[in-house]
Amino acid sequence: MNDTPQFLGRNVFDLDDYSAEEILYILEAAQGMKEINLREYKKIPTLRGKTICTLFVENSTRTRMSFELAASRLSADVVSFQASVSALQKGESLQDTVYTLDAMGIDLYCIRHSSPGSPQLVHKYSGKPVINGGDGRHAHPTQALLDIFSIWEKLGSLEGLKVTIVGDILNSRVVRSNLIGMKKLGASVTVCGPSTLMPGSMEDIYGCRVEYDLKTALQDADVVMGLRMQLERQTEGLFPSLEEYSKHYVLSKETIKWAKQDALIMHPGPMNRGIEILPEIADGRQSIIVEQVANGVAVRMALMFLILGGKA
Repeated sequence: MNDTPQFLGRNVFDLDDYSAEEILYILEAAQGMKEINLREYKKIPTLRGKTICTLFVENSTRTRMSFELAASRLSADVVSFQASVSALQKGESLQDTVYTLDAMGIDLYCIRHSSPGSPQLVHKYSGKPVINGGDGRHAHPTQALLDIFSIWEKLGSLEGLKVTIVGDILNSRVVRSNLIGMKKLGASVTVCGPSTLMPGSMEDIYGCRVEYDLKTALQDADVVMGLRMQLERQTEGLFPSLEEYSKHYVLSKETIKWAKQDALIMHPGPMNRGIEILPEIADGRQSIIVEQVANGVAVRMALMFLILGGKA
């Protein structure tokens, strides 16, 4: 693989823009960043003088804090933009917002937006590199990278692993990005959920396996990932009730027995405990859910470092 500069100035719209070798390079860089995060003094001067903007037009405190902590630990200056308290609420366009921010000397944008394609627009208006922190139902590449890193760190490789993702597949941007990245690294992925929450042609588009029965989906799984059941979907009539969903798809001591005995348990958060996953599993010895959060900071540090050409 070529040297680090090939990442310089690149965008992270989704993982389809990155090869398996490049994804592995990011994971290795994240491993180094995680070691920094375990030190007593967690800040390094690699991005001193750079300015990173978290442009969050859709609320997500957890993801925004992870990006901002990552930037801070690399000694970058952080401009935090939240739409709920911005001129966007007064009718200003995204284009004019970006022009205003650009005038402040932004070097990198980390954007979250409810509309698919928004990261591409920010790059078009600014010319600066953009990291997608989630755009509508489309993609969430940094979440996928931290999920992949969490598996890679624990099991050494994704090659030949059986990964099962359970829940609201239809509305999950996390699933789409994970399917792209996990397949590139050699994992076999099964998606499982109610038929009303399953997009059509998943097998053809993503090369995954689709199951509607939880027991069948979990059979011999090395990794099991639950997804947040988006409570607002209940009003759309896509399933009878949360109780009905939980009856058939909850991750519990009983259902997890269908997976391998030492299967990793994951969840991108936030969790609805008692609906898609029970506390006994979320907090159990096989769970790496808390580690996923810590790994998110390391992965985002790695991306910022590589994209902005940080000095080791």
